[in-house]
Amino acid sequence: MLKLIAFVQAYKAKEDGATAIEYALIASGIALLIVSAVYLFGEQLETTFTTMTTTLANGPAP
Repeated sequence: MLKLIAFVQAYKAKEDGATAIEYALIASGIALLIVSAVYLFGEQLETTFTTMTTTLANGPAP
């Protein structure tokens, strides 16, 4: 009986699963921020990169 009680207490004290869930929540939050930033600033970034590509292809303006 004491072994069963000790096993239950050890199971309750184990926190490995909680740590994995916390990391998953952090990773999903970061992914959500990245998707939001791309959605909000996507057109501006596309314009900036297009301008840089054109400038590099044609050389600097005189």
